Amino acid sequence: MKNARIGTWTALAAVAALTLTSCAGGSAATDDGGGEAEVAAITDVSIVVPADPGGGWDQTGRALSQVLTQDDLVTSAPVTNVGGAGGTVGLAQLANEKDPNTLMVMGLVMVGAVETNASAVRIQDTTPIARLTDEPLVVVVPADSKYDTLEELVEDIVDNGQSVTITGGSAGGADHILAGLMLEEAGLDGAEIAEKLNYTPNSGGGEAVPLLIGGKVAAGISGVGEFAQHVESGALRALAVSSEEPVSQLPEVPTITEEGYDVVLTNWRGVIAPGGISDGEKDELVRVITELHESDAWTEQLETKGWTDAFLVGEEFDEFVTGNIEEVTATLKNIGLVQ
Repeated sequence: MKNARIGTWTALAAVAALTLTSCAGGSAATDDGGGEAEVAAITDVSIVVPADPGGGWDQTGRALSQVLTQDDLVTSAPVTNVGGAGGTVGLAQLANEKDPNTLMVMGLVMVGAVETNASAVRIQDTTPIARLTDEPLVVVVPADSKYDTLEELVEDIVDNGQSVTITGGSAGGADHILAGLMLEEAGLDGAEIAEKLNYTPNSGGGEAVPLLIGGKVAAGISGVGEFAQHVESGALRALAVSSEEPVSQLPEVPTITEEGYDVVLTNWRGVIAPGGISDGEKDELVRVITELHESDAWTEQLETKGWTDAFLVGEEFDEFVTGNIEEVTATLKNIGLVQ
């Protein structure tokens, strides 16, 4: 897949209006008999991070909690980590969540993991709230690695296959997809990629760093924000970033395209809510997240972490999600990661 920016578009059917007499989490509802119940302003939200601490989803969830509470958008926003299987363990838990004021961090990684893990619970079973950020990935190696360029790494995988171990996030996620796309650009077909790519999934950049520094793997792929400090410290070396242009955090690092592989891939992140909540409950969550997005504190978080503002809500986000699911599924098949 050339110039492979994994995008997203979506269309989820509108949730039928529900008449509620009360809701957990500070969102009491009353009904005057004339349609959907009125939903009270949210005072508390629960944030679920479907990954272990240390990775991009965890950073996103904690940034959300910090801004929501410090700017008094809500009274409390506790973060709970539920790691496993590219976020699909947390996704299954969300399916049983009764509190409508629950936000789960998710994104491109989960889209792929749903397919590679054959998850019974689908993203289509949830309520999309907002896309928040977009972040390029970076390919790194240990400081003393024999690889000086991305081409040297890719050609070694092509020539020696399973003896070259790559670590990244969950199977089928953005990191795994990027590895496959680079090998596809190097001339391998789906079957050859599946045969040669030795990919060791982990729960995020935080878990990958000791594997890399300890020389347990040849290279790693993760979000720029997860590896940048280790590159700056000299513990890791960056070979290329997956964006169209060099990134501010690692301005001297070339793009994958500049290194000879026509691949552009950015990793988006957003939030979803339980399926089956009312239109009013969804609108209230969208209102809170929109106010967060408009705050100076959130802008500061974006700048500090090197995230690109990719804010999208409403029908546009719904359409984005639907399209992303279709595109990622097709890409996973093309590069041999799913049948």
